[in-house]
Parts: sequence; C-alpha cells; structure tokens
Amino acid sequence: MTTTVPKPALRTTGNNTTAPRPAWGNPRVREPAPGTAGESPTVREPAVGDPRAAEHARRIASKDLGAPEHTPKTTWENLTEAVRETGGYPTRAQAERLTRTVLSALGTHLTGDERVALAQSLPPEAGHLIASQIPLPHPLTAREFVDSLSTRIPGSTPATARWDVSSVLTALSTTIGPALTDQVLSQLPRGYALLFGRAELAAMA
Repeated sequence: MTTTVPKPALRTTGNNTTAPRPAWGNPRVREPAPGTAGESPTVREPAVGDPRAAEHARRIASKDLGAPEHTPKTTWENLTEAVRETGGYPTRAQAERLTRTVLSALGTHLTGDERVALAQSLPPEAGHLIASQIPLPHPLTAREFVDSLSTRIPGSTPATARWDVSSVLTALSTTIGPALTDQVLSQLPRGYALLFGRAELAAMA
C-alpha cells in the first residue's frame, strides 16, 4: 500500500504562483517579536552603583546642555595647593580664600563658550565660582580688576592685591593649559596676560 504525502499548498496572487513558505519561517531570518517591528534596539543604561553610571550621566547632561565636553584637569585641593605654592602663602586655607575671591571676580568678565569651557575644565568647586556669576556689561581693565579686588581682600593694598590676583590666575593658567588660556584672554582687555603669568598678546594687525 502506497502512502501519499500531501504537497504544501501553493500561494497564489492573481496570475502569479509563488513557492510554498514553511510555517516556521527561515531560520536565517530573525523574525521581529510581536509589537516590535520597526523599533530601535534598546540601549541599556548602567545600573545604579555601576562605576560607569556617573560618566554616563555627565555625558547625557553635557549633550542636553549643548555644551562641549571638558574633563576637569585637576582637583580643588590640587588647584588651591598650586595657588599656595605660586604665591608662597603659609597655609592652603589662605590660598583657598584668595582662589574663591579671584575666580568669582573672573566669572563676571567671561561669557559664551569660553565661560562654559573654563567652568567645565575646573573642579566643580571652582567651576561653580565661574558659572554662577552675572557677567558685567563692560569688563574692567586689568588695573581696575586688581583695584576692585583689593577692597575685597582683608588687609590688602593694590600692590599685594596684584600679587594675590597674579598668583591665582598664574596657577589657573598652568592648570587649564595655553590653548584655553588664550581663549579666556581673548575676552579680556589688554593687560590681563601679565596677571596670568604670560607676556602680553601681540596686537592684531
């Protein structure tokens, strides 16, 4: 007795006849799960406690702000220690007070990308001092800048204030590097380069 195996039915569309399609599908083609057709693959965020979580959050925040990414080049402790060594101050506490005063004043003189780049390149304590200030409508000259700070530093004179300002800004310039220092100086009147421990920029033709 011969057993006849039924052939798969042919699927027709109009006058065209196509080959039968197995019910289980092509094993080389991954069928999308129900309700997921056209959806993008899910990107998993780092779990809480994952050491990558903080970096992930920083990158997302930076993209949301539309600002360029900059990694702090030092810590607050190292920055203020550099100020202490540059100015020859007896304690880091004194260097910290001067750093806060000078950076707060500097923050009122910067705007735009330079302000953002500088704040992001510094440790959070210093970056906040820059970013939280309201820019002045017209920046002070270098001499006016020093004189204004001499009234905010206890027991200061214009001469000692110039030393204090230069100590902080020279340490700052060393920390952020020459490229960013040039960007900062481009927003300031002539005369500030000396306060950053650098020769005055050549006048543009």
